[in-house]
Order: sequence, then C-alpha cells, then structure tokens
Amino acid sequence: MDIELKNNAPGILEETKIDDGFFILKFQNDTPENKSLVREIGSDFIQFHFCLKGAVKFNFNNGSYAINLTEENSLLLYNPQLDLPMNVEMEKDSWLITLIISIKKFHSLFSREADFIPFLGEGNRDKKYYTDAVISPSMAVVLNQIMNYSLHKSIKLLYFRGKAYELISLYFNKPEDVNIEQCPFLVDEENVLKIRKAKEIVIARMAEPPTLQELSNEIGLSLKKLKDGFKQIYGEPVYAFLFDYKMEVARKLLASRSYNVNEVGLKVGYSTASHFIAAFKKKFGTTPKKYVTSLN
Repeated sequence: MDIELKNNAPGILEETKIDDGFFILKFQNDTPENKSLVREIGSDFIQFHFCLKGAVKFNFNNGSYAINLTEENSLLLYNPQLDLPMNVEMEKDSWLITLIISIKKFHSLFSREADFIPFLGEGNRDKKYYTDAVISPSMAVVLNQIMNYSLHKSIKLLYFRGKAYELISLYFNKPEDVNIEQCPFLVDEENVLKIRKAKEIVIARMAEPPTLQELSNEIGLSLKKLKDGFKQIYGEPVYAFLFDYKMEVARKLLASRSYNVNEVGLKVGYSTASHFIAAFKKKFGTTPKKYVTSLN
C-alpha cells in the first residue's frame, strides 16, 4: 500500500503502524479553518473511519461523488476492484480516527467466523462494500483513549495495538438476542428518529435521567419498542449506554483539571463521591484520583 500523504496541514495527521498491514491514522483539525488531505490506499485494504467530533467529507472519483460523516458515526469502506484513496475535507474543530487493515490481515482475525462479517462471506469477497453506523459508547471510550493518549511514549505502540484490536472487536460485536433479519424495527424511520430522541434526552438529563416508562411516554413509543430498538441501534440497553456516556464525560472533565472529583461526580449525577468513585473504577479499573495522577 502506498501510504504517502500528498497534502497535509501541519499538526493534522499522526500515523502509527500497528502490525504488518495494519495502521491507525489520527486526523485532528483543531484550527478555525477547514482542511483537506489526500492519502493513497490500495484496493487490498479495508478502511474504518470514526468521526469523534465535527464533520468530515470523503470525496471519490475526482469529487463527482461524496460521503459525509458526522460526529459519533462511523464508515466502513472496501472495494477489492479499485483503489480508494482518502480525499478528505475536514471541517474546523473535527476529529477523525481511521483504521486501515489489509484484507489478508483482517481475514485472519475472522477466518472461523467469515459468515458473520457480510463482505467476507462466499460470493461477496470480490464485491465492493460500505456501511455507516453509530459509534457505540464503548467504542467512543476506546476512540477517545486513542485520541487523547498521554502515557509514556515507550509503550505507545503496545497501547495502540491493544486499542486497535479492541476497537475492531467492539465494531463487530453483535448482541446474541438480536435478530435483525426477523425484526423490522430498523427499517421504520419514524421509530429510529424516536430512539435517537430518547438518546438525546438521557444525555441532556444525565444527572437526573427519566425512568424508562417516562422516557417511553415522552418519545411516544411503547416500552418494549424503546428497549428493543435502543439496544439494536446503540448496542446497549438505555442505562448501560448512559453509564458509559457518563463515565466518558467524567473522564474528560477530570482530564481537563478544571474540576475536582466531587464536582465531576455531581455533574454526571452522583450525589456522593464514594458512589462516583466506585462507578469510575468499575468502568476504567482505576479511581478518578489515580487517573488524574496518571496524566502527569
């Protein structure tokens, strides 16, 4: 694969080689201007793009076709018949993380489960494939850990390698009890919009979230459809999603060093510091205080 960057703005791109045929690219446009980048990528590579912040546009065929990727969404691209160079327009204040992995390397990870991955199944291996999806809270945690890496540089490769494989695992994680082929919920656009509204509500009121029944009433969807639909779209039940979201908000607030542990706990809905500390440790395996200390 030719990975030469043809056009790069200073400070926008960071690349890390994880393994042979496996790379992480971090695009971070914190400038007040839009930026454009071009990168050659061969046809034998799969691309996973994750927009953490802002918005990104991917241009193809000399600009005749484009795909927009907005905050908290992902895009998978694969075309074994044609090179798919990255011709990216990043809006100001945008973050993008990209995994590029060769089909040979990727297939070795799933060789026993090829029928589980749509474009690895028999009859599809020589066909182009792309799909977009919402970034789950668990994936958002990993993506932000990659973007905000602050550990010693000597362990960076090891850390990124672990996070890259974790991210792919989470991307293809599928709830055992969900059979999308038998459930028409996801094709009902109105219901999808209601579920997205439910997500917005619990995020906006994360310190004092509504009960599931209250949420069901507010969005105008039955309790069963709310629970089933939320899990289908976001990969987790409502309160599991909210817990992951709150912990990620807490982690960012702690990293900003603008608030102490008690203040952060209150902001994400914990009335006592002990309950917040226990929740944070459950999620990240360390206490808030130790996490802040590790940033030094």
